[in-house]
Amino acid sequence: MYGHVSERACEGVMENTTDGTTGKGTDVAVKGEAAIKPEFLTTKETFHGFIDSEWQGSKTENAGEKDTVETEESLEEPEAKKLKVEPEEKNKTGKPDGKRLRGQNKSRPHTKPTTYDEKRLCLSDNRECPFGDKCHFHHDVAEYMASKPADIGETCYLYDTFGKCAYGLTCRFAGGHTTPDFQTMENTNLVQAYEGRNQVKNSLSKELQNRLRKRSVAFEKSAEYLKTLSNNRDRKELQANGKKTTEELGFVSRTNVFTLNLTAAMLLWDASCPDKQPLVKTIGPLTDADAIKLRQCEKKQVYCGNLPFRRVCKRFGADITCGEMAMCTNLLQGQQSEWALLKRHESEDLFGVQVEGCFPDTMTRCAELINNNIVVDFVDINSGCPIDLVYKKGGGCGLMTRTRKFEQIVKGMNYVLDVPLTVKIRTGVQEKSNTAHKLIPEMKNWGVSMITLHGRSREQRYTKLADWDYISTCSKLASPVPLFGNGDILSYEDAMKARDTGVSGIMIARGALIKPWIFTEIKESRHWDISSSERLDILREFTNFGLEHWGSDTRGVEKTRTFLLEWLSFLCRYIPVGLLERVPQKINERPPYYMGRNYLESLMASQNVGDWIRISEMLLGPVPKNFSFLPKHKANAYK
Repeated sequence: MYGHVSERACEGVMENTTDGTTGKGTDVAVKGEAAIKPEFLTTKETFHGFIDSEWQGSKTENAGEKDTVETEESLEEPEAKKLKVEPEEKNKTGKPDGKRLRGQNKSRPHTKPTTYDEKRLCLSDNRECPFGDKCHFHHDVAEYMASKPADIGETCYLYDTFGKCAYGLTCRFAGGHTTPDFQTMENTNLVQAYEGRNQVKNSLSKELQNRLRKRSVAFEKSAEYLKTLSNNRDRKELQANGKKTTEELGFVSRTNVFTLNLTAAMLLWDASCPDKQPLVKTIGPLTDADAIKLRQCEKKQVYCGNLPFRRVCKRFGADITCGEMAMCTNLLQGQQSEWALLKRHESEDLFGVQVEGCFPDTMTRCAELINNNIVVDFVDINSGCPIDLVYKKGGGCGLMTRTRKFEQIVKGMNYVLDVPLTVKIRTGVQEKSNTAHKLIPEMKNWGVSMITLHGRSREQRYTKLADWDYISTCSKLASPVPLFGNGDILSYEDAMKARDTGVSGIMIARGALIKPWIFTEIKESRHWDISSSERLDILREFTNFGLEHWGSDTRGVEKTRTFLLEWLSFLCRYIPVGLLERVPQKINERPPYYMGRNYLESLMASQNVGDWIRISEMLLGPVPKNFSFLPKHKANAYK
């Protein structure tokens, strides 16, 4: 669940191990590198020479409009991450002593997918275009089809699955559902089977978006809660000035009673205001189960990410999924791109959304907005995000140091939500100063339903190993509130060791990006030596889900390709089980250069951006002429 899991992995030292099957000790490996059987090891030059020669040999004369060699020349492999500048290097780098060279790739190109279309087809279709001669799009269908990029494949996934393709002639697989006279076909039986079935929920309607932009949405419950905060501030000011409050004079304010105990206040409000609508909807007598929100205490695996990737994880056995972190202010402003992070596929049977913010008013209103307009099973506060942009304004990990604001946010969101509220935190902000154990007992009193603890501090980001001993200590402190642990889980053995610490469940992030079949491995308690063809089928499934989610026109294809390439920057770190000298692979171990058991397995092991583009071309056709891609995290994370 929770947080940006796109940071790459961590520093570690591989210790000398013993092969459990043969009883023979392995050789001492290079620091941070995985132990691979000697017969598969090779050098960088030999590896890339083999990949390039085989790729060129497999090309036919008509395959590919664009040669990817140009891309490889401009996008070289990332250099090893530089941890610290030595004093004598100060003059060379221009950095002061003690500063880390941390790059966030601020110069990373952000090419809009629309730039790949030279001239698109006008949406007016057969109707008269209201813009007339001023319209910049094609109106002649034959002319558009002649200038349109070549189809990627002969069949369209959307047409074959749903009976029709909403992208019509603009689809990059249009040949599979277009007649010679440029009419779009439909499969009536499939269309009827999906009629009235909404596979993706939680979309932002135009009506709600307009109301949010005009600030005409009413936040009644939020106003009630925020009024209590205002009353509390007034009371403290009176006490500071030596004046008595209404409570001290013998009068009890209903709103101030609420701040003492959230659940009790709801009951007191009902009893004292019979003429008002009860805050708790009940049928018959009111019991504790009606008023107390249930906790997510199942021992399950949790993952978050974009919707197509979550669908892949669900197929492999993920129990709980969560959307990507959304900024509460952007949601309140009705930004379509932010609301897209809340979308839920019908296959996600237990789904939550994750929000970030730093003020009680905006977070409470955001929670009420979510509660009233979308369907979720829980809402999560991301107070573990280490990103500077979030932290410096007081959000993410910044909330761990602002406990008063944190408490107000949790209590306010709990007040307006009808579903459980969960929280994700890190061990602390600084590397050698853990604070989670101090915060967790307080959070229990605030009313959180579940806590997820990432076993690193903000300062560590994803370097060093996760501290599972500390997670175990915090799990005992959190009881009876469930605590899920997170960090460095890449195999079912890692998951079993994590569960032995006493946590209620585990959350998997980077491990699922490196090998999404990890959920199957955990449930079946085995190491899956998955073949390269099976891995390619997984990628093909992801691209199909991407085309369904983002579109099968040029814009959707290139957006799917971008997400695929980001994912491939993690997948290349997976080492097939059959090649390992010691099983399982650890998340902090760098794969050395090795030859796979076939060409495809070798290609998937490449950490060269050009080779990732080659894999994308196998599934989504040649990249456009003006295509460019730079990995989100250029510096590797093994050092």
